Amino acid sequence: MGTQALERVGIGGDGEGRDTRSGPVVWRVVREAVLLATLFLVYSLGRQIAAKHTGSAFDHAREILALQNWLHLPNEASIQQAALKVPQLVEGANLYYASVHAPLTAAVLLWLSIWRPRAYTHVRWTIVSVTALALIGHIVFPLAPPRMMPGFIDTGLQFGQSVYGAERSGGVANQFAAMPSLHVGWAALIALSMILIARSKWRWLWLAHPIITFGVVVVTANHYWLDGIVALLLLAVSLPLLLRPGLHEDRLRTRNSVSLRRVLK
Repeated sequence: MGTQALERVGIGGDGEGRDTRSGPVVWRVVREAVLLATLFLVYSLGRQIAAKHTGSAFDHAREILALQNWLHLPNEASIQQAALKVPQLVEGANLYYASVHAPLTAAVLLWLSIWRPRAYTHVRWTIVSVTALALIGHIVFPLAPPRMMPGFIDTGLQFGQSVYGAERSGGVANQFAAMPSLHVGWAALIALSMILIARSKWRWLWLAHPIITFGVVVVTANHYWLDGIVALLLLAVSLPLLLRPGLHEDRLRTRNSVSLRRVLK
């Protein structure tokens, strides 16, 4: 009797709001990992196609710098020169750029797929939308990053922490895909998603991630201000996918569940 009552109200201890059977959870995680890996492969192939059309990348870079100057945005080269006076700061920025972007995004997606499966689908399709729109930008607007332009320093090469290497072409990464910045776009999406989905009073600390990321991509001269701004605009365009009905179903189920102690009384 007690077991039937538990199943009806969806009790699962710490796993309330999700399927606590290990089999379905593992299968769901594997399935999503394969799906995201496939989508990432398609994205990577698209970036390689974009890399073959880099003849205008430096012209576009000069146009971006001129536009930012016209908009009176802060000068990235001056900011970088100020940061270089504190080498530990720049080394930390290099490490953050190389080590936080993909691993943290993957960790959050994994957590959501296990503990907030309904909300996860919203986040998954939003990140797919942002990434697909970004890929269009990479293809139609190849852009050399600031570190390739006069007046900037490639801090990754200078401190031996480069994820790209000295060669500007070739390799797995398309270094002329600066516009827009997926570092900023993904960071903002992850922060917004966790603020909307999580219940902890500390969830607002997730705002630090996109703020730090935006500062890091500028200090390391991997992106211009406009790269990050455009990424945020693409996220805004994709928000209906995140905010569609059902985002909070996991939370509501947990909130409305009857406690185990009350059921057994």
